[in-house]
Amino acid sequence: MKFEKKAVIFDLDGVICFTDKYHYLAWKALADRLGIYFDEKINDRLRGVSRMASLEIILERATETYTPEQKEAFAEEKNNTYRDLLKNMSPADLTDEVKNTLIELRNRGYRLSIGSSSKNTKFILGQIGLGDFFDAIADGTDITRSKPDPEVFLCSAAKIGVDPADCAVVEDAKAGIQAAKAAGMTALALFGDAKDCGEEDYNLTSFADLLNIL
Repeated sequence: MKFEKKAVIFDLDGVICFTDKYHYLAWKALADRLGIYFDEKINDRLRGVSRMASLEIILERATETYTPEQKEAFAEEKNNTYRDLLKNMSPADLTDEVKNTLIELRNRGYRLSIGSSSKNTKFILGQIGLGDFFDAIADGTDITRSKPDPEVFLCSAAKIGVDPADCAVVEDAKAGIQAAKAAGMTALALFGDAKDCGEEDYNLTSFADLLNIL
């Protein structure tokens, strides 16, 4: 199966690079401080979910009730820990496969953008050497609704001036696949619970497989 598209929109975490371990460590540090049980299975529920929504999932096991102000402080605490951990990232965290595939897609004339719920997207891209590579970036600073709402992908398409129907989305989370479909875009699943979720248009065998189907 091949798709004729004008643009490719990428999720960031788990697609372009992998920051899952840093998210886990940051949430774990907060949960441990609050005396709330947290493990990798619970962490899997946070994939593709906004920071505040992720916090609410973690607080499901809390024995105390927290005010909105406390929750905002918890989210900020987690983000500060996460950003400190992200300082360990470098261009070495970008694989040659991803880098070479992106360059080839650019050479073929595709518009390339990022659609991520993370508010740290630009910082991460800078750390791995892709700060100025993409035509546009839509992230958590641009939206009010996280995936599976299509807002971030529609925002990304608008920024690059391409009709949603002419966009393909590469995602590793089921919520991202649902968001892509809701936006009227072609949904390509790579890794994670996006693969074989039953709503994707195509399962990628690898990142470089994009060159075979586009």
